Amino acid sequence: MLTISSPAFEHNGSIPRKYTSQGENISPPLEWSDAPAATKSFVLIVDDPDAPDPRAPQVTWVHWVLYDIPAAIHSLSADVARHGLAAGTRAGINGWKRTPYGGPAPPVGRHRYFHRLYALDVVLPDLEYPAKARLLNAMKGHVLSESHLIGTYQMSR
Repeated sequence: MLTISSPAFEHNGSIPRKYTSQGENISPPLEWSDAPAATKSFVLIVDDPDAPDPRAPQVTWVHWVLYDIPAAIHSLSADVARHGLAAGTRAGINGWKRTPYGGPAPPVGRHRYFHRLYALDVVLPDLEYPAKARLLNAMKGHVLSESHLIGTYQMSR
């Protein structure tokens, strides 16, 4: 069964400030294993279903979208954008209408950040920087397995 984890934080644990808008705003390191043998590519979507307030969520805010991550890749280093994504990896747009990772910046309370990893049986065509909904639609019928890692964060004042 596909699993995703991070050496920076435990499942349901607090995301270190370094990986948030209050810190260096760099992507956290991620690792995964046990993908199905037929996996051709991976998709990673990081989102926050608690926006803007976990007591009254109104929207799922998207922080990062990557697709066509090669099947041979099983990790992303911290600040992977600076170190370079694996050849063939494509980016989608986040809630700010940009492609880079945007770290947690919850306006109210402690939010949950889902790092969702999907193993696909295809390499998707170039979707020209898709938003999350368009990417999920393109993935229909191609998801072999999925896993998620939840990190939490609350702004310090």
